[in-house]
Formats: sequence, structure tokens, C-alpha cells
Amino acid sequence: MSRAKHKTGAAFLALVGGSFGLHRFYLKGWGDWVGWLFPIPTALGWWGVERVRQLGQDDQLSWLLVPLLGFTLAISCLTAVVYALTPADKWNARHNPALPADARAGTSQGLTIAVLIAAMLVGTTAFMASLAFGFQRYFEY
Repeated sequence: MSRAKHKTGAAFLALVGGSFGLHRFYLKGWGDWVGWLFPIPTALGWWGVERVRQLGQDDQLSWLLVPLLGFTLAISCLTAVVYALTPADKWNARHNPALPADARAGTSQGLTIAVLIAAMLVGTTAFMASLAFGFQRYFEY
């Protein structure tokens, strides 16, 4: 029998390691090909941040790369929000089919709400910062 997939754990992994696909690996295993795609835009975004640090804000390639990091973070945080708000019966039906619909693994607790709030704050900040950086560079050019 496989271990129960906890909603709070998946939401937390999406918040702190979602840009590397950790939440996907937790829920679907190491064979999840979508999970292996997450690090690519994250690494490109960090490369863009490093280019800005080394070459300054006039580097046009970094204008495209830096928002990738922000959008990846925002998508990961949105995933954490969706996980945290999923009802227990739907969570268990999808990720814990062998457990009853009201199993504890799919319930929300205080930590789930804390992860939800943190994901909304971090995700919104990352998304808005990416938009601001990208549009500012585009219009200045």
C-alpha cells in the first residue's frame, strides 16, 4: 500500500520548492515528466538575475529571462493555493483513492491556512514584480 499524500505537505512543497517541481514529484513520483520541466525556466530566470547583476539593467536578454523566474514562482504559488483550497473528499479521491473520502490526509489544518496565506503573498509579489520589471524594460527600450 502506498503512503497517503497529505494536502498540507503538497501545498508546502509547491510553495518552497514548486519552481523545481518538488510538489509534482511528491504527488506523482520521480517519473513525472512535467515535474522535470519546472527547473528549466527557473534556472533561466536565475541566469537572467545573474546577468543583471553582472551586466546591468541594460542587458536585453535579462529582460526576457528574469520574468521567467517570477512567473515560475507565481505558478508554483498558485498551485499551492489550489492544493490548499481543494476539499478533502476531492483531494482524497484524486491522490489517495484507497483511503476514505474524509481521511485526515486531505483535510485542512492551521498549517494549511498558513501555507495558503504565504503562497498568496509570495505569488502575488513575484507575479507583479515580474510584470513591472518586464514592462519597464520594454517601454524604456
